Amino acid sequence: KQWYQRRVRGKKSVQLGDQWKKGIPLEVVPMAHVPVMKKLEEYGLRPVLRLAKSKAGPVVSDNGNFIVDAGFTGPHNWDALETKMSRTPGIVETGLFVNYAKVAYFGMEDGSVSVLRKPTLTGF
Repeated sequence: KQWYQRRVRGKKSVQLGDQWKKGIPLEVVPMAHVPVMKKLEEYGLRPVLRLAKSKAGPVVSDNGNFIVDAGFTGPHNWDALETKMSRTPGIVETGLFVNYAKVAYFGMEDGSVSVLRKPTLTGF
């Protein structure tokens, strides 16, 4: 089974956060969103409950959970952070996808597609 990512040009960067500044989207169980947000602050993140634009209240996922955007400053150990967040009670899913994709496709403004392939380790 292979995992591919399709992204818009604004998400293409050398280091996470170079281009995308809106934070890491997280799906969070509604009754746990306050303690989860406190835990995210302990991880050095700036969590914000995403509010709906067309209705009153937070954005709700198809599964009935809230979406929290976890803002960040500077680089992190993203692999370790994703592991911590995935193990945090109340977090259903993270938007990091560390080490999932072997290939990422970026739609460029001129209509072309830029392909970024994960380097493979050889000689081991």
